[in-house]
Amino acid sequence: MSRKGSAEQLQARRLQAIALLEEGHSQVEIAQMLGVSSAAVSQWKKAHAQGGTAALLAQVHPGPTPKLSSKQCQRLIGYLQQGPRRHGWPTKLWTLPRIAELIARKFGAEYDQSGVWRLLRRLGWSCQRPERRARERDQAAIDQWRQKDWSRIKKRAS
Repeated sequence: MSRKGSAEQLQARRLQAIALLEEGHSQVEIAQMLGVSSAAVSQWKKAHAQGGTAALLAQVHPGPTPKLSSKQCQRLIGYLQQGPRRHGWPTKLWTLPRIAELIARKFGAEYDQSGVWRLLRRLGWSCQRPERRARERDQAAIDQWRQKDWSRIKKRAS
């Protein structure tokens, strides 16, 4: 079951429950007043008895420590800006597996593709694919065709 409210609101509710207990209210009364189960009030009472008010305060959950430091991330950006050919790949296209391999080679940290993607997003990089265009493409001829021929064909169709 998910809790309703922010960390600060939940903390305030726990502290309010302890204040009500100290005023002499029963656990069942407090549970009804605060809209929680009496088991929750019992847990808060036990935590307060063992650890004081500090045991009821909201906790920061930082998550796992990053595999790369901020300095290493900056070095990675430099490597990525050099391009894949500079690091031994035959084409100019970075892929997630290539970046994962580069990170393993340069920093000794193992990332799967989803981890590489999250790291790149955190560093401000986005997914971009090169447009597929023929090398022989003549943009001026295409623009001229659009202006003259396409407008004439479009008028005739309607």
